Amino acid sequence: MSSLRVSAPLLDAYLSYFESTRTPFTIPGHKQRASRLDAGLGQVVDSDTPLYGGLDEIKLTHQVLRRAEALAATLWNADCARFSTGGSTHANQAIILALGKPGDRVALSRTAHRSVLSALVLAGLEPIWLTPDIDEATGVPIGISVREFEKTLDQNPIALLLTEPGYLGTLSDLSALISSAHTHSIPVIVDAAWGAHFGFSSAVPQHCLQLGADALITSTHKALPGYSASAILLTQGKYLNLDRIEQSFETTHTTSPAGAPLASIDGCRALLQTRGEELIQELVTNVENFKTEVQSHFEMPIFLNATDFPAGRFDPAKIVLRANQLGASGVEIENTLQRSNIRVEMADNDTVVFLATLADSVDEFSELRDALTPILKSLQKTPRATATSLSWSVVPQVGISMREAYFADTQMIAANSAVGRISADLIAPYPPGVAVVAPGEILTQHIVDGLATTKAAGVRIAYATDPTLATYRVVKG
Repeated sequence: MSSLRVSAPLLDAYLSYFESTRTPFTIPGHKQRASRLDAGLGQVVDSDTPLYGGLDEIKLTHQVLRRAEALAATLWNADCARFSTGGSTHANQAIILALGKPGDRVALSRTAHRSVLSALVLAGLEPIWLTPDIDEATGVPIGISVREFEKTLDQNPIALLLTEPGYLGTLSDLSALISSAHTHSIPVIVDAAWGAHFGFSSAVPQHCLQLGADALITSTHKALPGYSASAILLTQGKYLNLDRIEQSFETTHTTSPAGAPLASIDGCRALLQTRGEELIQELVTNVENFKTEVQSHFEMPIFLNATDFPAGRFDPAKIVLRANQLGASGVEIENTLQRSNIRVEMADNDTVVFLATLADSVDEFSELRDALTPILKSLQKTPRATATSLSWSVVPQVGISMREAYFADTQMIAANSAVGRISADLIAPYPPGVAVVAPGEILTQHIVDGLATTKAAGVRIAYATDPTLATYRVVKG
């Protein structure tokens, strides 16, 4: 028997379902016996069961979801917790819809994920963009300063939206930002999709609720061993309307949530509660040892490290390789690793990101070390100067609101005619999915040239109507 299921009601309900004999005349249509029709299809769907009529009765008689969410709220010290099968994307959309009314303004980091921008369109809220500070030595964004946030106060933002940690593992000075926002009764919402492990070990930074934030959104399928698209929304009620958040959550969530993601969220919560300190410390130790072993072959620093930033402002479990320090192409490193059947989370010309999690053992780190080290040696050339990524360097020029652009009449025009026009698309290198241009913003020469260069370097350009970037979708007139 799974040791976690004793304290994880959703995980126990999922396992119990498949330990019992049932004859369902309910959805899902595969009835856990699609293998009768095709073995391959059955292999995919026969372990699937929903919340309704699966983990609980159709009428939710046993309230296992609510019990599991209450346990999560207690662990994170939140007033309310909701489990999502739509990822942090859904959780972001739910809370942003609950913040205000169309036309209200929110202050938010330009490094926000695409889902946050999409939510602003849905809610009709207007962004006040916050530009992150860039670390001169490494070229990476190191968060939003209090000064940058306080410049927005004369525009009366109804909320401060942050992305912490950022995609490269850095963090703002959250305590100072939260204190400043609360001085003006402004709630702080943190998209912590990459920081689900924060707060459960002295080896990593505290999570944002421990620092006083009002909402935390995190993915349990990134740093934790959760099912794909599983996420948690955790909220405090002092500055937020919890009833409205509940309404928005249900409005934007599926009415047929799958059981496996829900059970995995509950299992991840139980894992953090029972073994978090041990497992996270082991992960951080493995990451540090891996970096030290690879670094020992090179004179120049080739990884981002916690010592590069102020205390508590970097995730020590993050592995970010600085390919430019080796004079190598991050994309070429990625392609070479793929021939050894090793996949990386992200690669662009200057950077490679490796995602290490609680599920990795010493064996996986050794395999990566043994494959990566000779590749880096073979590709090493003259170091390049640190270049700030296009995703972090654009200062947006707003032409019309995102919502206006989203619903406007549009046309496709050649790239060489796009400069000066208003984009109707959100366009972002992916990963990390940070917008280089958003709907309603003016396409500048810097943006058009930068996207072309980024694409030519082998990075995927996402969300553009024409992914080749030969043409751009712009607002007519």
